[in-house]
Formats: sequence, C-alpha cells, structure tokens
Amino acid sequence: MGSCKQKEQEATATKCVWVHGPIIVGAGPSGLAVAACLSEHGIPSVILERSDCIASLWQQKTYDRLKLHLPKQFCALPLLGFPDDFPKYPTKEQFISYMESYAAHFSIHPRFNQTVQSAEFDSSYRFWRVRTQNLEYISRWFIVATGENAEPVRPEIVGINSFQGDLIHTSAYKSGSRFANQRVLIVGCGNSGMEVSLDLCRHNATPHLVVRNTVHVLPREMFGISTFGFAMALLKWFPLRIVDKFLLVVANFTMGKTDQLGLHRPKTGPIELKNVTGKTPVLDVGALSQIKSGKIKVMEGVKEITRNGAKFMDGQEKEFDSIILATGYKSNVPTWLKDCDFFTKDGMPKTPFPNSWKGENGLYTVGFTRRGLLGTASDAVKIANDIADQWRTARLIVIPRLSY
Repeated sequence: MGSCKQKEQEATATKCVWVHGPIIVGAGPSGLAVAACLSEHGIPSVILERSDCIASLWQQKTYDRLKLHLPKQFCALPLLGFPDDFPKYPTKEQFISYMESYAAHFSIHPRFNQTVQSAEFDSSYRFWRVRTQNLEYISRWFIVATGENAEPVRPEIVGINSFQGDLIHTSAYKSGSRFANQRVLIVGCGNSGMEVSLDLCRHNATPHLVVRNTVHVLPREMFGISTFGFAMALLKWFPLRIVDKFLLVVANFTMGKTDQLGLHRPKTGPIELKNVTGKTPVLDVGALSQIKSGKIKVMEGVKEITRNGAKFMDGQEKEFDSIILATGYKSNVPTWLKDCDFFTKDGMPKTPFPNSWKGENGLYTVGFTRRGLLGTASDAVKIANDIADQWRTARLIVIPRLSY
C-alpha cells in the first residue's frame, strides 16, 4: 500500500491509501475466509472492521450459552478446519478461539475501528473508493463481507416506547441470571428466541414466547446424526420435496405434533423454505420439552405494548417485567454502498444463489447466501479464484495520478 494524497492538500484533505489487492469490509467469518483464500494465491488484501475485534457479532452480541447449531464440519472455513479435540457442536468461546487461530494462521490483520461511511465505484479511474471516518482506501476490487447479520432488527410495535420495564434485543442478552424470577416476554420464535426462553427457564424466570408466524421445529439430530447432515445426505439421492416430507415425518414421530403447542408448521417444507426465503428451521435443544411442560408459555402475536406488559391478538393482556426482542438481524449495505443496483433495498444481492457472489466492476459479496458458513466458504473460494485470474494482469497496470 502507498499514500496517494497530494502534498498541496496534505493539511486538509482526507488521506488516501492505495490498496494493491482487494478491499474487504467486515472481519467476521466471511471477511476472514476470503482473505485467507486470497493469501493462498499470494494476493494481499485489507480488511476494514468497524469494531475492535474479529468476529464482533460472536464476541459482543451473542448470549453465553450459544453453541453452533450444526456440527463443526459444516461450519469450518476454507483451508483450515476446527481442532480435532473440539466437540461436535463447539461453544461460543471455542468458535471465537477458532476464528482467532484462523486469522493468526493466515497472518490476517484487519484494520480495526474503521467504519465505512461510503463506498462507490469511480468510473473515471475504474477504481473503488471506500471512505472511513479518517481515511479513503482505493482499489480495483471491493469485497462486501458484512453479511446478513450486520444490524439488529427492531420491530415497530404499537406502544413499544411506553414500556416501563427492561426492553432489549437479543444482541444485548448474555444470560438469564439478569432476569431471574421475572415474567419475560420474548418476541420472536427462531433459534435465538427458543434458546433464550430455555435459558430463562434455567434461571427460574417465566418466559412467554410470541409466535406470530408459522415455524418449523426439528430435532437437532435424527438417528444419532445431525438433522442437517442427514438432510444433505438424502439430497444426494432424492428430490428436495421428498427429503422435506421425510424430515417432517421423523420430526412428528419423535417430537409430536407441534401445532397442538401453538407452533404451526408452514405449508412449504423446511429445506425448501430455507432455500427460498432464508428462514431457518428451529433446531430444538430442549425448549420444546419446556413448552410441553408449560414452563414456556406460547403466545399469539402482540397487538400492543403497554406500560406494564402487552396486549395480544387473541384478546389476552399480561404484565411483564422485561421484554426481549428475538427479532434477528439485517444487512446494512444500503446505508453506505452508493450508486450500486447490485443489492436490493434490504441489502441482499439481487442475483440469487449460487451466482450472488460477483457483481460488476470488481464488486464481490461473501456471506449473503442464506446458507450459513457453508455458503460463506463456497463464495470465498470462488471470489479468490476469480481475482487470482486477474491478478497477474492487474499488477502490470500503471496507477494513474488521482486528483481531488
């Protein structure tokens, strides 16, 4: 890298840094994976990360009892797997340790506390300009690795600002010990909502779980094999809809009919629904038994939040000490990527998987497949290979004098 700031503007202009390889935004698993794959081709890169650590979502915004929902072989990044002595489902701390070891192994050193304020393609010079709070980075290639989970989703519910108790998103939830012996409303019944409800039970809280939409709940394992791994094996031999039907037959046999518990299944099968919408089925780790026992109360959609609780669609009204929003995350790409129609207004690539990894003018994306870390690994390899094909030619290009 070298400075390209003009001397006459040195006192006032933003410092401009030329990056010989790609600029990568985001030092989570996606950013680390693509940087590692690039390094295998001998291609340098610069990772810009807004926080002060790698994998900040995992380190700063996840609850203590979190474990990987899938076996570690389905969550490994390219070129370096998990340690053999890690359990089948690594803990949060073990996953963070793996990420740190991965970065060290490939000598990846992100630039921390660099918040991207804007990124745009300069059609005059054919380069990407990426501006942070104090620097401007310029490169021929730009990789968006901020992923699908950059910002917490906070739903608009009537009266939500009037609630007098604690109101937090799961991104701020660490342990149920803070809510011991409380009546807690959990809005959202995905994997996070289910696991937070289970954690609250273990601290003698009384969780009420809001189930507004249909949801697939599956056992985490079938016949001693992870449900995901079992499904992937079946898909090699059978059509997707046949596999979905089989998964539901097994789930109903082992778990019973969830409709009777207020957990109504969608008409579309779990794998097909995941592929089409990105909605992940809940992999049960114990919450279902607490629902059956009555320790977790299932509630219909919230109509209104009151000062002391909530009113529900079925006419019930209850008081709560705290409310936890288990409403997921969203992409933040539209807030800083300028003049680019590759992404939707929701911050997802318009081109569907498996071709969502490459845009125009040296733009790439990783971590937007809605297929977890397996999708991330696949995209990272494709991106590195594609840039490597251009690398030899790119090194012969004479960098023009940039004016401001």
